[in-house]
Amino acid sequence: MAEQHKVKQEDKLLNFLFTTLHNWSKKKVKERLKSATVAVNGKVTTKHDFPLEVDDLVEIGIINKRQNTSELKSLEIIYQDEQLIAINKPAGLLSVGTKQENKNHALAILRQQLTKGRKSPDLIPVHRLDRETSGILLFATSRELREATMGKWNKAKKIYLAIVHGTPREKKGSIEQPLHLDETQYKVHVGEHPKAKYALTHYQVKESKNARSLLEVHIETGRQHQIRAHMSWLNHAVVGDERYGSDYKKGDRMGLHATKLTIFHPTKKTEITFEVDAPKEFYALLN
Repeated sequence: MAEQHKVKQEDKLLNFLFTTLHNWSKKKVKERLKSATVAVNGKVTTKHDFPLEVDDLVEIGIINKRQNTSELKSLEIIYQDEQLIAINKPAGLLSVGTKQENKNHALAILRQQLTKGRKSPDLIPVHRLDRETSGILLFATSRELREATMGKWNKAKKIYLAIVHGTPREKKGSIEQPLHLDETQYKVHVGEHPKAKYALTHYQVKESKNARSLLEVHIETGRQHQIRAHMSWLNHAVVGDERYGSDYKKGDRMGLHATKLTIFHPTKKTEITFEVDAPKEFYALLN
């Protein structure tokens, strides 16, 4: 249930939230605003300087099952230097363009967002996330830097949050099953096959309720659809997964979020960690 607050004097939205949510850290307040869970007079906004007038109704904790990514003009940047840029990709947005959809994707939006004058920045995706997966997406500012980052990618630590159907029998476990892509069905199959590749997924149950569970998932390999295919094989498919699940409800977002990524920085020559929590509508899948 969203909190509702009446505005008593003219103000800017972020300042109003700081005052109203005085028990929250400023960082948490900003994250809630960025994750599109605040509405003014029934309309969701992420603008920190949104002007408030007396008697406006501010709702905190709005749940949008699916953000309208076609209207996105900017993305949340969680890290940026001259070599790498990490963003918090919302669910429903492609990482890069396809032949069918070559305008509305994270790479295009970020390029436009960072364009200064007529100069568009060089951005090369280091990896990709499925359209319906939210979370950390990393870009390099040149192909050389991308290759240098990928050169140490086998040592990267990739941690996801997943909400799955049911509760795994073991609270902590590993799935070591090979995966291969059926290019006709565009679906990954689990098990031995001449073209199958080794894949290892570790999971830990963090919370269970309402016949669903929140897992922390660590993948040691980065195969396509690895978590989705492995969890389906375990008979605990990711919630909202139309391709690998059997209880998909149209309109639900998928319960998969890339929450933490540790890599070896190509020029700093040291490990660097990016971390971003899942949005409120992700956790709402537990309800």
